[in-house]
Amino acid sequence: MEEIELSIVMPCLNEESALPFCLQRAIDFIGSNKICGEIIVSDNGSTDKSRDIARSMNVVLVDAIVKGYGAAIMAGAKAAKGKYIIIADADDSYHFDEIMPLLDDLRNGSDLVMGNRFKGGIEKNAMPWLHQYFGNRAQSAIGNIMFGINIGDFNCGMRGITKSCFNELDLHTTGMEFASELVVKAALLKKKISEKPFHLYLDKRNRASHLKTFRDGWRNLRFFLLYSPAWLFLYPGLFLMLTGIIVSAILYRGPVRLGQTRFDIHTLTYTSASIILGFQLVNVYVFTRLYAAVHGLHPFQQKFMRGFNRWFNMEKGIILGILLLLAGITLNIRAILYWKDRQFGDLDPIIVLRWVIPSVTLVLLGAQLMISCFFLGILNIRNKSTTDVNINQ
Repeated sequence: MEEIELSIVMPCLNEESALPFCLQRAIDFIGSNKICGEIIVSDNGSTDKSRDIARSMNVVLVDAIVKGYGAAIMAGAKAAKGKYIIIADADDSYHFDEIMPLLDDLRNGSDLVMGNRFKGGIEKNAMPWLHQYFGNRAQSAIGNIMFGINIGDFNCGMRGITKSCFNELDLHTTGMEFASELVVKAALLKKKISEKPFHLYLDKRNRASHLKTFRDGWRNLRFFLLYSPAWLFLYPGLFLMLTGIIVSAILYRGPVRLGQTRFDIHTLTYTSASIILGFQLVNVYVFTRLYAAVHGLHPFQQKFMRGFNRWFNMEKGIILGILLLLAGITLNIRAILYWKDRQFGDLDPIIVLRWVIPSVTLVLLGAQLMISCFFLGILNIRNKSTTDVNINQ
């Protein structure tokens, strides 16, 4: 039996008006190019005639049990038997008889080939102006900066991938952010990624788009931050902590005057808050990295997790937290003694506050560190999840 070279996967949810056009284009492409291939409709719970259309045109029908765009693609790709997989929406906004450039790139060694609608052309009214001129371009730019990729259209619905690469990526996201996960993980694993211009046509849907601009845009951004949390949490957190510590150390010794401006305990209050906020951001960074490692969301987070656990564990964190608490209590005792000695004399409340504010800061940091260590212990508890896929002919 001849080995299947190409699997064309179409995620589908109520696409009866467009699905016949997509299937016919795919059938014509496979036949005219004499390719040993298969066509898979990955149905995500259609209530219209989409399933009947797929059966009538003799293609593989997969029941994608888990809801979501990414879940439907993963179910279809897992069922695919081809060496190469071409994935695109079943709304006829991408024409399957134009996929040869993507297949050629896969044949020539690319692991992942992305379509680029901005280079290939966008038919009038085929894409909302907010997506065309801002959303998609902004998300692509953010992804490129965060992960060192050079892809012009992260969210293009037309893409090709080798079956071996798909299996290696171990994809997890079930929603629209799946497109970003696909590109980001391939880049992190140093896979060969190429890009081809691809035309976007006005779709043939007789329903509203499943895409929700702000919800799905946020989910993509949230995914980027999960995979590169340093940009949102670590760098700002370290900046706030270091700035707060330096300025607080200076103001602890006494007021500082710059020109006509005098900095004293009021500034010390804000720099102390800066230390606490910075610590919280660094905390969230560590939590995010460990969460991604425990749940297999990032290919290299296991290394981070092993290194982190080697140098820092719950017991060490609790000891450090106790030391911070003791330092804070010591400063507080000093303030109390000063107040007691001078409560009937020349008591200077500014001096008291210069000790009390750092004292409260150290106590809060110590308590937060101990609480965080207990939470890190919870995060290190692994869990497993499984999904089922049913295949119907």
